[in-house]
Amino acid sequence: MRVHLQRDVDRLKARVLALSAEVESDVRSAVRAVEERDESLARRVIEGETRMNAMEVDVEEECLKILALHQPVAADLRYIIAVLKINHDLERIGDLAVHVAERALFLCKEPPLGVPFRLGEMADKAQLMLKKVLDAFVGMDATAARAVCMADREIDEMNRDVFRQVKKAVEQTPSRFEALLQVLHIARHLERIADHATNIAEDLIYLVEGRIVRHTDEVADNRPASDNTRTPSP
Repeated sequence: MRVHLQRDVDRLKARVLALSAEVESDVRSAVRAVEERDESLARRVIEGETRMNAMEVDVEEECLKILALHQPVAADLRYIIAVLKINHDLERIGDLAVHVAERALFLCKEPPLGVPFRLGEMADKAQLMLKKVLDAFVGMDATAARAVCMADREIDEMNRDVFRQVKKAVEQTPSRFEALLQVLHIARHLERIADHATNIAEDLIYLVEGRIVRHTDEVADNRPASDNTRTPSP
């Protein structure tokens, strides 16, 4: 029975890693679509949503099958529980990449704003957090996961900066309100991607150490008081 369980866990791990690679690629492509005003790239990200959703369902079904057939305990059970939660966050990150791509499509049809928003810096930071947490998941590295949690506050501050910049730009050029609103949405989506990367980091710490660090002093200082990252954004 142990051999069969390990075989199924290995297959599950391969599926999670494949989903992780797809999500990371979609986030990277969506950001490029915004930066390069690339309509075809944005459409590719949007059209890939169905595939991404199917991969997420496959991972969940594999987890449920392992729970039903093998009734794992201890470390094996902890792994399945962590993967179920990480799978949800990966799916949400994929959705957010699609949202960014949709905003990119709108902006492609608009004249360039010519305002030095911190979107590029935010995008780089969010992508780096995602890459680091996925690398940490592959290596089962709780120390690297903690570093991702620590980076979340910086993204939150960047998001507030973008809000202030957009507000000022709207006051100066109200005719560009719709385009500026898209910038605000993109910043929010990037901030949410970082939040979900932090969720994955917290779940990885649980997986490696068996300790739930969410809502504890260990990570509380890195989250805004009103944070509710597991509730999907509209």
